[in-house]
Amino acid sequence: MKKNTLLTFVLITFMGFSAFSQTDKAAYKIYTAIGQQVSYQNMLDEIQNSEILFFGELHNNAVSHWLELEITKDLFQKNNKIILGAEMFEADNQLIMNEYLAGLYTSKKFEAEIKLWDNYKTDYKPLVQFAKQNKLNFIATNIPRRYANVVFKNGFEGLNGLSEEAKKYFAPLPINYDNTVKCYADMVEMGKRMGHGKAYFPEAQAIKDATMAYFITENYKKDYLFIHYTGSYHSDNKEGIVWHLMQGGTKYKIATITTVEQKDINTLSKENLKTADFIIVIPESFTKTY
Repeated sequence: MKKNTLLTFVLITFMGFSAFSQTDKAAYKIYTAIGQQVSYQNMLDEIQNSEILFFGELHNNAVSHWLELEITKDLFQKNNKIILGAEMFEADNQLIMNEYLAGLYTSKKFEAEIKLWDNYKTDYKPLVQFAKQNKLNFIATNIPRRYANVVFKNGFEGLNGLSEEAKKYFAPLPINYDNTVKCYADMVEMGKRMGHGKAYFPEAQAIKDATMAYFITENYKKDYLFIHYTGSYHSDNKEGIVWHLMQGGTKYKIATITTVEQKDINTLSKENLKTADFIIVIPESFTKTY
């Protein structure tokens, strides 16, 4: 009798657990490039051995930003030799960033002086604060917007007329550019749909990618891990910034993460396969930060 009672209890418990597992709502799931679901720890174990890690975010996705911080914290625990860098900060603001990280003034003063994205306080400030608290370098990798706009209007040739001082804030000329790289070829088509018929639309993207690649290489240190936060389009399919890095003489161990939204997160959609080494899938119904 006791044996039967115990068996019944086990069966009821298992059935209840199974039902809970099937109806539980997950905020995200992680897949490899070929669509195999893996744990957060599996991903962490793989990416910790890279030299440069790209986290391709969705700018308005809270899960994406939370995982950027969590991954950074966990990688730091494994090896404190890390460098942070981001698309969201422009190269001509590096001095302000360095001074703030060195403790020369308050966050209020820093935020008043530096150019910030509107979602800085909720999405990027935690990363900057983590760098400050742990005495890490944080590199402003992106080209100043005014110079990217020069390229948008006049192509790469527009940069030639800038001063030598201005040229310190973007990749050295001439820019290595291949309009057959898919991310740029796609932008030609996108430009046509948006009414930007000139070829300068993808060139404006390329100058950003080339500049971010340049400042990553300029600030990389041997035996360190450089974590770079960027919009996913800049690193998906190992194009964009990654393509520019791979054109250089130094061959880095590069790992990529991308973030996508799907209605059903239980299987990786075909169009998201092979977009990165690890694909974080988030429900498309998840609340947006803006």
